[in-house]
Amino acid sequence: MRSRYAAFVLGKVAYLLATWHPSTRPAELTLDPKLHWLGLDVRRSSGGSEDSTGEVEFVARCKLNGKAGRLHEVSRFVREDGRWYYVDGEFPAPAVRRR
Repeated sequence: MRSRYAAFVLGKVAYLLATWHPSTRPAELTLDPKLHWLGLDVRRSSGGSEDSTGEVEFVARCKLNGKAGRLHEVSRFVREDGRWYYVDGEFPAPAVRRR
């Protein structure tokens, strides 16, 4: 996950596509050069060296045209031939704030 975040920061499209599982990988990927990534917070992860699947919940902070934003995702990964591949992700519903 951290390497994919770094690839987004650095605009490494080839790496992002190479680490995306072929079953869900898009034919092409275009990154917005105006989007600036500001930080990554990995909230939890599962799946280790002996597992074939894993999940990573993270929040990535960004800025686009001077406006702050964040991406909160639970990403799913699969390991094949010793390499981890991004499969897909879900976006958790925002927590309800109570007063």
